[in-house]
Amino acid sequence: MVGLKPPEVPPTATMKFVSAGMAGCIADLCTFPLDTAKVRLQIQGEVKIPQTISSVEYRGVLGTLSTMVRTEGARSLYSGLAAGLQRQMSFASIRIGLYDSVKQLYSPKGTENTGLATRLLAGCTTGAVAVACAQPTDVVKVRFQASGALSDGARRYSGTVDAYRTIAREEGIRGLWRGTLPNIARNAIINCGELVTYDLLKDALLRAQLMTDNIPCHFVAAFGAGFCATVVASPVDVVKTRYMNASPGQYRNALSCLLALLMQDGPAGLYKGFVPSFLRLGSWNVVMFVSYEQLQRAAVLAR
Repeated sequence: MVGLKPPEVPPTATMKFVSAGMAGCIADLCTFPLDTAKVRLQIQGEVKIPQTISSVEYRGVLGTLSTMVRTEGARSLYSGLAAGLQRQMSFASIRIGLYDSVKQLYSPKGTENTGLATRLLAGCTTGAVAVACAQPTDVVKVRFQASGALSDGARRYSGTVDAYRTIAREEGIRGLWRGTLPNIARNAIINCGELVTYDLLKDALLRAQLMTDNIPCHFVAAFGAGFCATVVASPVDVVKTRYMNASPGQYRNALSCLLALLMQDGPAGLYKGFVPSFLRLGSWNVVMFVSYEQLQRAAVLAR
């Protein structure tokens, strides 16, 4: 697929929807250990109710990965992968696959160039709708990634299906949508940082004729999109991760989680796990957007 050229016939909305979900799964398979390391670093030092003392300390990305392999085995790097793939098939399909359709919906008829405001509005819309549909899979994924640091007897769930059942039974259906508001805020920001930045960078590169519509162009635009998304979304991401992983009653709401974080770690706590976040989000964007573009073109050729 590397040598594929842009097709003359544009892909349909269905092709984009399916291609986005598949590309998200491919990107997750490649970058999931970095995401797990990010979660571990973000919840490290969190004050638990009841309080517990953890003997494992994570230092940096490579240190976190090596500590996990040494203390929990290599499989711990992919803890929660099943929920992660379930999340991408619903989440990425909506927020990425429907972006162009929603952007056209918001654009006035006859408009050739889409403005920045329209792109931002489309990114916020698809990001919010995706969270509303896929939030339970995100909750289960974060719980699994965080629970690997616990002893076998202290782990809450035996498998993905058991996690859905246990959360719904112990915390109610609302427990599966825990952290929806901070996650909507996070993904609206990330969606704008990723999709709008990628859209603008790719458009600028093509208009300036610096690159053609091929893999190097997609790589450069995706890398820039990943960096922008990490910078603007890290504070919300840290709060989201801690709140979704919290025990019932630990925080009243997402705001109390934010205040507890600021009181404990200061403003620097909002950027806990920034390096693994960037490594993960940057590499995830590169793999996802390159795969997404090629899958769309392969679907058009197959059609």
